[in-house]
Amino acid sequence: MATNANEHPLKNSRFLKALRREAVDATPVWFMRQAGRYMPEYRELRSKTTMLGAIQDPDMATEITLQPINAFNLDAAILFNDILPPLMGMGLSLDFQGGVGPVIHNPIMSTRDVDRLATPPTRETMGYTFKAIEQLAAELTPRGIPLIGFVGSPFTLASYAIEGGGSKNYERTKGLMYSEPAAWKRLMTKFEVILSDYLQEQAKAGASALQIFDSWAGALSPSDYLRFVYPYTKNVIQNAKKSGVPVIYFATGTSTMLPQIASMGSDVVGVDWRLSLNDAWAQLQPEQAIQGNLDPLLLKAPWRELSFQTDRVLQEAAGRPGHIFNLGHGILPGTPVDNVARLADYVHEKTQSGVLV
Repeated sequence: MATNANEHPLKNSRFLKALRREAVDATPVWFMRQAGRYMPEYRELRSKTTMLGAIQDPDMATEITLQPINAFNLDAAILFNDILPPLMGMGLSLDFQGGVGPVIHNPIMSTRDVDRLATPPTRETMGYTFKAIEQLAAELTPRGIPLIGFVGSPFTLASYAIEGGGSKNYERTKGLMYSEPAAWKRLMTKFEVILSDYLQEQAKAGASALQIFDSWAGALSPSDYLRFVYPYTKNVIQNAKKSGVPVIYFATGTSTMLPQIASMGSDVVGVDWRLSLNDAWAQLQPEQAIQGNLDPLLLKAPWRELSFQTDRVLQEAAGRPGHIFNLGHGILPGTPVDNVARLADYVHEKTQSGVLV
């Protein structure tokens, strides 16, 4: 059953209020990939297991999720997971290889492979995710910190499934898209079903907000995005909203598609650093909040530059309700931990009482 915002135990949290475009005492801050390799405690814990091992162990996933929450003054936690494990329940063999990244050992090579993909209920295939969310909600709710659940988008998951891993040009993905439009529709519909179910189940388990990562949408032209991707992603967003929690949509390299992205109806649109926050905001729907948009490489810059660029982002936001401070992508390995801590505190201090100081 959907949760009414007024009944949510964390309804007055800074993060959830900003997602609803309500006034807050300071701009909320969280960082994509805030639990990860830049933290020494993460590297120590991860040295004991594989990436999949960590994801599939609810206790370890819980501990990793909490590491940045315990270390920094952040306004939201995001579940330690990855966008790709749902592929395993569909019949694809996933592995994470050091120095390579994710590898699909039996990628989609034909239309027959598309038709072989299963769409089982995610309660049957992703139980470890929901267990971790339940544990985290029990830990975080008394602390007043919302938990973000997430998925990859239909297009991004399809790209990994077809390419067998990461890609520069997405030749095989676009090849299937252009040459077999009926098979492409069947494939995207299967991802729509799986991802809609997965998001709704994460909300039931205790996630306070949901984010959709469309990491590779920028590889498409605006017309191809509208024709081959938009309908399925929009349906995932609308199905996720039925859970009663806010939905964030985030893509990179999509500055030319923002009006179309906004029209899909997410509560929040995440933007990267390639467009000014002010220009991006002007292209959203009046009721939408915005998340972003500092270049993650700036976290490796000297503080004088990092603080200058942070001030620029905050000045573009101009204290308007509905801004969630974040990076334009995830925190990079090798990022100084002190810079992460200092940046979170700095954003709060600069925006106290909703007025830049």
